[in-house]
Amino acid sequence: MRTFFLAASLLLLSACPPNPAFREYQLTYPRVKLAYARKWPQLSTLLRSRRIDPARLEVFFRVFKIGRRLEAWGRNQGDATFQLLRAYPLAATSGSLGPKRHEGDNQVPEGFYRLDRFNPISTYYMSLGLDYPNASDRALGGPNPGSHIFVHGSDVTVGCLPITDDGIQEVYLLALEARSAGQQDLQIHIFPFEMNAQNMERYRQNVHYSFWQSLQPGFAYFDEHLTPAVVEVETTGRYVVR
Repeated sequence: MRTFFLAASLLLLSACPPNPAFREYQLTYPRVKLAYARKWPQLSTLLRSRRIDPARLEVFFRVFKIGRRLEAWGRNQGDATFQLLRAYPLAATSGSLGPKRHEGDNQVPEGFYRLDRFNPISTYYMSLGLDYPNASDRALGGPNPGSHIFVHGSDVTVGCLPITDDGIQEVYLLALEARSAGQQDLQIHIFPFEMNAQNMERYRQNVHYSFWQSLQPGFAYFDEHLTPAVVEVETTGRYVVR
């Protein structure tokens, strides 16, 4: 049995109407308002230079532990492929290579996630919450796999993804504009490294290699097609590209 987990569905996205009220609500918070004043002029210029209409923006994010970066990708809703917009260095990391399995292990998760929360008054400036633990984490983790994993500002972490206050202003606005434009499925994929054949061979003896084998097809699909794969979770907790 498999549990449906992720899909890049243009039909689904086109069925979601724009939600400018969400932007207006977020703008009632001073940090969001400041971010728009500081960052939106250059971000909108960047989008238009890539022929992306902010009113039709769709975003996708990837994270690599080795390389310590978060990539922001964008496209117009209805387009076939994403374009890389910017890469943001991770300001700090915690734990080691491998997925998060227990509360307090300080590990950054690895897998296929969604951003499901916007926090404009985070302790770490602003933050975007991941839907951790997902079905895979619950199947493979301990009785308490942990929770509250965020992309956030600052330069400290105990399992989250800090990209500095300056970086989170931009990433937060990109996600906020995409949500306001109607995108509900804000995907973020977290990998230990670029999962090409050379790196997979390099880490073949790692204790997490079997789990990484289930991540690799999702990485490869995006690298080939520049759009996220449809991913399912088996009852074993392994990811499968459908």
